[in-house]
Amino acid sequence: KYSRVKSASGLTGSAVARQLLHAANICDVDVEMIPGNLTDHYDPKQKKLRLSPQVYQSNSIAALGIAAHETGHAIQHDIGYFPLSFRNNLAPIAQLGSSLAFPLLFIGLIFNMFGLARFGVYAFVAVVLFQLVTLPVEFNASNRAIGLLEGGGYLTNQEIGPARSVLNAAALTYVAAALSAVLTLLRLLILSGIFRRDD
Repeated sequence: KYSRVKSASGLTGSAVARQLLHAANICDVDVEMIPGNLTDHYDPKQKKLRLSPQVYQSNSIAALGIAAHETGHAIQHDIGYFPLSFRNNLAPIAQLGSSLAFPLLFIGLIFNMFGLARFGVYAFVAVVLFQLVTLPVEFNASNRAIGLLEGGGYLTNQEIGPARSVLNAAALTYVAAALSAVLTLLRLLILSGIFRRDD
């Protein structure tokens, strides 16, 4: 909805991101366009703030909100925000856990190797932890984004509410992912027989 509503400032998402980075005295982060839709992200390893064409080139309320949100991640990285650092360090472990969990579980169940099955469940715990740690990281970035847009005058008072709605909707996808991961973990616990009392 708000990707079709132009902001009063007329600034594009890329322009706002660059100005916010400059205002935060962050001079070593590049803002670049990346192909795809909903591909916007901040890469802490390469210090790149990557925006999709729909955000990079657009002056919509939604584009400014998303650009400011990703800038919020760059600011988190710059100030050493602990949940972001923890999530970044946990990411490779979570990726490994995600790839190992189901194969180990099913091999263990097929060959009655419940210890192996349970190890698969433990591997998936890293995935759940990653999803849970992501929540404060994303909510904090969104709160920063609203503060930056409002404080810097990039959005009018009438535009702040719609921008907050866009970011809240995006945040709910992370809540859904975390809930899904927790429910999957519970399912794996049941399948692995980890609650069995006879061993």
